[in-house]
Amino acid sequence: MEPIIRYKGVEIERADKIVLKDVTFDIKPGEFHYLVGKVGSGKSSLLKSMYAEIPVREGEASVLGYDLTALRRRDIPQLRRKVGIVFQDFQLLQDRSVTQNLMFVLRATGWKDRAQIAERIEEVLGEVGMESKSYKMPHELSGGEQQRIVIARALLNKPQLILADEPTGNLDPQTGYQIVSLLHRVAREGTAILMATHNLQLVEDFPAPVMRCRDKQLEL
Repeated sequence: MEPIIRYKGVEIERADKIVLKDVTFDIKPGEFHYLVGKVGSGKSSLLKSMYAEIPVREGEASVLGYDLTALRRRDIPQLRRKVGIVFQDFQLLQDRSVTQNLMFVLRATGWKDRAQIAERIEEVLGEVGMESKSYKMPHELSGGEQQRIVIARALLNKPQLILADEPTGNLDPQTGYQIVSLLHRVAREGTAILMATHNLQLVEDFPAPVMRCRDKQLEL
């Protein structure tokens, strides 16, 4: 099975400083990997390089068939449509309901048929156990419920890859466990997941391969 992420000898810079160097790894469809390391060790920078928020200047890097070292600006939106992104701070639109948040993403990524949009929203809310909350505003939801909506949003376009940057960082331990369990289930259903976390207890309780950012290196 061909990897959907392949990095070989990659160097990542931010503000003209080397954050990570000689990064080499690959991830195949349906695999779940953790990305761990101290604050400032390069976890977020590595994730951002995968959806072209940060350029890759050295080495070989491909995500979902896109060569990140030669990616044209006009092709970046196409790449991002194929990658689901889960943020620590949710980034939901506060002036719109759950349904309207999800509808906004679908329309922005080219969906036009109202019936198909409604059907897909119902499907993803069902997948994350939030079908009864579609009419709620984000501020009416708990942190865990908001994060489930964020995962639903990430699933909308049936991505082959989800990048989750500290998805449990703002949640209590029990809710965090529920979110990680949900992400593992998504991986078992065929979506590759790379999850950055500093919570080593979660890594221990939900085992999966670990990549560690340390001393500007990625240790496998």
